[in-house]
Amino acid sequence: MPGGGIRTVVTLAVAALLVAGCSGSPPPQDPGDPTPQDAAPASPEPRDEVLPPLPERLTEQTVDWGACPAPSPLQGSGDPPGDPWRCGTLTVPVDYAEPEGDTVELALIMAPATDPRSRIGSLVFNFGGPGGSGVASLPRSADRYETLGAAYDLVSLDPRGVGESAGVVCRDDDELDRAAQEYPGPPRTQDEERELLAANRDYAADCAERNGELLAHVGTVDAARDLDLLRRALGDEQLHYFGVSYGTRLGAAYAHLFPRRAGRTVLDAVVDPTRGHAERLLLQAEGFQLALDNYLDHCAIVVSDCPTGEGGAAGHATLTALFDQLRATPLPTESGRHLTQDLAITGVLSALYSQGSWSYLTDAIRQAREDGRGDLLLRAAERYNGRDSEGRYRNLSSANTAVNCADFASRPTVATVDEQRDAFLAASPVFGERLLWGLLSCADWPVVGDREQPPVAADGAGPILLLATTGDPATPYAGAERMREELGAGVGVLLTYEGEGHGAFGGGDSCVTDAVLAYLLAGTAPADGTVC
Repeated sequence: MPGGGIRTVVTLAVAALLVAGCSGSPPPQDPGDPTPQDAAPASPEPRDEVLPPLPERLTEQTVDWGACPAPSPLQGSGDPPGDPWRCGTLTVPVDYAEPEGDTVELALIMAPATDPRSRIGSLVFNFGGPGGSGVASLPRSADRYETLGAAYDLVSLDPRGVGESAGVVCRDDDELDRAAQEYPGPPRTQDEERELLAANRDYAADCAERNGELLAHVGTVDAARDLDLLRRALGDEQLHYFGVSYGTRLGAAYAHLFPRRAGRTVLDAVVDPTRGHAERLLLQAEGFQLALDNYLDHCAIVVSDCPTGEGGAAGHATLTALFDQLRATPLPTESGRHLTQDLAITGVLSALYSQGSWSYLTDAIRQAREDGRGDLLLRAAERYNGRDSEGRYRNLSSANTAVNCADFASRPTVATVDEQRDAFLAASPVFGERLLWGLLSCADWPVVGDREQPPVAADGAGPILLLATTGDPATPYAGAERMREELGAGVGVLLTYEGEGHGAFGGGDSCVTDAVLAYLLAGTAPADGTVC
C-alpha cells in the first residue's frame, strides 16, 4: 500500500462518523421588544479568555451579497444556487490572539426572509460534520425550513477549514481513491498494525505540510468566535442558531462564550459534551449496533425475503460473514471500482442514519449477497465519504480530523486500543472492530487541544432547545441529557423524540415540528422533558 493509505481510509470512514449529520432546522425570536435576558450584553468580551480587541476592519464589516458560484469540489458538486440565494464572504482572523495578523475568508450563503414585514432577523445553520459545507447544504435542504424562511434570513457558512473557507486538504483525490481500494480493513496482524502506525505518521506530516499554521486554529472555539463576527456583520444583536450533530457542539460553545448574545437556539442530535474520545466512540459503537438491531428486526418482520434472515445473532452472523468475505475478495461494480470490506461497512453505517434508507440497505445487502455485486453499497459509502461521480472528494474527512484533533487533548495509543478491544466488541459485534481503530484518528496529529471538550456551561443564556432521538446511532440519546446538565440549571430544555434516525426535526413528526416552530416563531419553549 502507498504511504498513508490505511490512515486515509481510517480517517475518511471512521472520523467522519463521529458526529456527521445532515438534518436540522433553526431558531427565531419575537420581533417585539427584547426581554432583559435577550438584550445584548454591555461587555463585548467573551467568557474564559481575555483576547486583544478586534480591529474595526473586522468588527465593522458587512457582507456584500451577490450571485452564488457553483459549489467547488471541496463543497460538493452541483449547479450554482439561483434565486433567492445570495453568496458572500466574511473576513476572520486566523488567530484571535493576534487579530492584526493573517485572515481567512469564510464562504457564506443567504436567502432573505420572504415576508419582510414579519422579519425577525437572521437564522444561522450548521449541519454537522465537523467538515460539512453549510453553503452547499442549506439550499439542498431549504424545503424543510420554508415556514421559518418567511420570518428569517436563512444563513449558513463553510466554517474555517471547511469547503471554500480555507478548506483543509491532506490527500488529493487520486490518493484517496487508491487508499479506499487498497485498505484491507482493521489491522489483524503485527505487520498490519505497524503499517497503520507508519501511515498515521505520514498522513499527519502531510497535513501539517499542506495546511501549516491553520491547523492550530480550526477548532470549535475559534469557529464559535467566527459566529459572533458573522452576527455583527449581519446586523443582529443576537445570534439565532440551529445546529445539528457537530453543530450542537459549536452552538453550545457559542452560548458558553457569549451567553447574552445567544438568541433562540435549537440543538438537534446533541453531542455529549462530557465524554473523552474513547468513551465517545464506545457509545457510538453501542448506538450504531442499536440502530442495526432495529433495522434487522424491521427487515425480518416487513420483508418476506429479508437478506439478513430473522435478525438478532443470525443477522449479525450474516453481515460479519459478508464483511469477512469482502476483506478477502472485494466485489465488482459497474464503475470499475470494487466494494471492499471497509467501504461495505461504511455503506451499511451510512444507511443507519435514517429509517428512510432502510429499504435501500435491504436492496444493497441482497445485491451483495445474492448477485455478487457491490454497486449499491459502494454508492452509499462514496456518497457518505463525499466522493462524487467524477472521483472528486469534498474535504469532509480532512476537516473532520483537523477540527476534532484541534479540539481534544487526548491521544489514545495502540495500548488504548488493546485495553478497549473487549468493550468495543461487546458493544457492537458487527461494527466494534472497525470503530475501535478510530481511537487512533488523532494519534500523531501535529496540533493538540488544551482540554478534552470545548466548555459549554452557559449561565445567562437560554432557553436552549435540545432535540434528542431515542434511536439515534451517531449521537446517542444520553448525550442530550448530559448537555442539559452541562449547560446549567434552567438553560437547556430537552425534547425527546421516540424514533429512529440521526436528528429529529425535518423527519415529518408533527409533534417535533410544532414544538420547534412554536419556540422559534412564537418564543414558546416546550416543557423540559416533553416526549414526542
